[in-house]
Amino acid sequence: MTVLTTNPNTNTSPDTSPAATAGTSPLVCPVTGRTGPASAPPAPTARTSPAAPAAPAAPFSERYLLDPAVNADPYGYLNSLRDHDPVYWSAMHRAWLVTGHAQLMHCLRAPAVSAERVRPLMDAVPEGAREDAERAFGILSRWMVFNDAPQHRRLRQVFQEQFAARSIGRYRAFVERATRAMLTRRAVPGRSGDLVADIARPLPALVFARWLGVPQAHGPSFWYWNARVGDLVLGAAQEEREYRTSLQSLVNLDDYLADLVKQRRADPKDDLISAVLAGGQIGKSVSEEEFVGMLTQMAFAGGETTSNLIVNAVLALLEHPEQLAAVREDPALVPMAVEEAMRFDGPSKMSIRTAARDFDLDGRPVRAEDRLFLVTAAANRDPARFQDPDAFDVRRGSASHLGFGFGAHFCIGAAFARLVAGAVVDVLVREYPGLELLGGQHTWQPSLLNRALTALPVRY
Repeated sequence: MTVLTTNPNTNTSPDTSPAATAGTSPLVCPVTGRTGPASAPPAPTARTSPAAPAAPAAPFSERYLLDPAVNADPYGYLNSLRDHDPVYWSAMHRAWLVTGHAQLMHCLRAPAVSAERVRPLMDAVPEGAREDAERAFGILSRWMVFNDAPQHRRLRQVFQEQFAARSIGRYRAFVERATRAMLTRRAVPGRSGDLVADIARPLPALVFARWLGVPQAHGPSFWYWNARVGDLVLGAAQEEREYRTSLQSLVNLDDYLADLVKQRRADPKDDLISAVLAGGQIGKSVSEEEFVGMLTQMAFAGGETTSNLIVNAVLALLEHPEQLAAVREDPALVPMAVEEAMRFDGPSKMSIRTAARDFDLDGRPVRAEDRLFLVTAAANRDPARFQDPDAFDVRRGSASHLGFGFGAHFCIGAAFARLVAGAVVDVLVREYPGLELLGGQHTWQPSLLNRALTALPVRY
């Protein structure tokens, strides 16, 4: 058994509707959009509609987004897809692929585009795991990212103050000390290492656990559960055993955080949980069960995005020596380099949405229950929005990228990610003049959503 499901929607276009192609289309995870099997997918068929644009003179051939070559370097293909049609119906992925900046912004604003996509996962659960799965997916249903307005707004507002840049700034000195201490231990100048394992993974985990209030002794179990939750949410759990482990890990994480909330009610500390409880909204506008559920989301997201941002930013600088030299000459460019890394090769390639009702998108008739892949990696290189978009330029000075999303679902942890990634880049730029990439091809995790290296071999 896998976590994948066909989840047919209601399209009825002749011959090429999801119902008509259900026997040949790859299986799709409703939460992550991950498609399977991993082997080569069937050839795509075109979806026809009266509003479809005329075919371009240059031929276009759709490719599977988890094809190893596309996964390793998606930008050439995504550019050609956007140029061919910025709102493209993919029979291969059974979704609309939205790649244009303006069209993607429209989706992020449109009430007809829904973030709720947990319920269909229950269809993939075996009877024997139904009880655990129901509780696990109940927890996921309390994540802000899987809720629409007004629920999303109600859940998010209890964290808004603590995740504001001014509040995150209180931790700057601690983050800088932790960054320097970890680099001193793990990144000895002149020696080789793996930036992912040495710094990018452990540092955000250390900082976020400290902020959340997780005791150091509980760190190994806490981050193991988080990793398994990531397998579930990002579609890496494929076998039944992996699936059950991920479900149980989410339940364990929820139980642990519920107990930590009780402890902080009785004995407040200088941490995120205590600060939110002190705001007085838990138990009023938001239930304690909802609060704990959202903490599981924070725990999962607290390390993943920041880790990938650190690695991708360092990789971009090392692959563009003239840009690295500019930042070394003027370290005040570090924040701009981090923003440019978010645009150029950010930690997230896309987000998944569904149509809550029929609506028109750039002349295309999107129907209720249609799935939409909002491909921010393509929109962030749209020449209609960015000049010379395939160039990495730390002086670009534009924060209008969509790497952290936009609008109601703008990443609540953006200030945290910017702080931690900026601290790592700043120390590496200032104090590691010999930092360089080691030879060999880079391996990227197979994921529709994340843009994550498995390792980054460097000489410090």
